[in-house]
Amino acid sequence: MEISTVNYLGNLSTECTHKSGCKITTDAPIDNFGKGAAFSPTDLMATSLASCFITIVGIYCQQHSIPFEHCTAKVEKIMSSAPRKIERINIRFDFSGNNWDDITLKKAIAAGKTCPVHLTLEGNVEIEYIFN
Repeated sequence: MEISTVNYLGNLSTECTHKSGCKITTDAPIDNFGKGAAFSPTDLMATSLASCFITIVGIYCQQHSIPFEHCTAKVEKIMSSAPRKIERINIRFDFSGNNWDDITLKKAIAAGKTCPVHLTLEGNVEIEYIFN
């Protein structure tokens, strides 16, 4: 099933249109000949990991009647140069606004680590999760 269309805008930028009509613009990063004016494709991949993790935690919480109203994730992406690829992704999660006990937090984290993006990247990219 087709999910999106990507059009080249010139000057190392693209416009990505989801089948829903939602649009994202990308730009090459400053360290790779771009302006860094938008997410780079590798920024989207790293950010997708955090978004997917949070989404799976949300699904887990819905299925177990656990209140889930707060999460912030700060994403860091580290590139290697030879070959140029994502070497490492560090994500710092803050779930503190949910007032979960330690058992609930551990179960939510375990659920999040089953997200499809994590499973796709696991073994290919170093991933570090930090939880507050």
